[in-house]
Amino acid sequence: MIKNIGLTQGNITFPQSRTLEEFLQLPYIEESPAWEYINGEAIQKPMGGGKHSLLQKRLVAVIDNLGSNYEAFPELRCTCGNRSVLPDVAVISTNQIPLDESGDIISSGIDFAPPWIIEILSPAQSQTKVTGNILHCLRNGSQLGWLIDPSERSILVYQPNRLPDLLAGKDILPVLEDLNLILSVDEVFAWLQR
Repeated sequence: MIKNIGLTQGNITFPQSRTLEEFLQLPYIEESPAWEYINGEAIQKPMGGGKHSLLQKRLVAVIDNLGSNYEAFPELRCTCGNRSVLPDVAVISTNQIPLDESGDIISSGIDFAPPWIIEILSPAQSQTKVTGNILHCLRNGSQLGWLIDPSERSILVYQPNRLPDLLAGKDILPVLEDLNLILSVDEVFAWLQR
């Protein structure tokens, strides 16, 4: 049971003091825009907009059409290490997809860091918070993180135990080892053109 009612945002009231477990029990955290739990705080994720949505849609389609042992999920809740976030795209292996007794995917998301986390920076979003989510996932088992910045037409690539790489133009983006995908930064941003 949640106690200590305090912060009100819109029609939603959050408890002043809450744990991750209490946060995950709140009935409205998946309502759009969804909520994340970062450093003991419930934070509503900003809406992405057209560029964000199109990049997210194309990334999911390209990764899913590879015919690999990985699937890309938009806005899949990833809970690990006392944090619960919704990456714009989470790429997980098919054998990691949590299923219920009837074989359906569990609606609450995953309880581990995805092998590959992709975030697309929105104009109203804090780059520091988004970078913090990527770094958190890397510290908890992710192998790769991308931070796509549409306004700069660049992608910051994060990998464990090395400095990030800032890629642009014809630079080829690293992907998970098992994926047969060759994609440049220019190709990613070409998806925005009509």
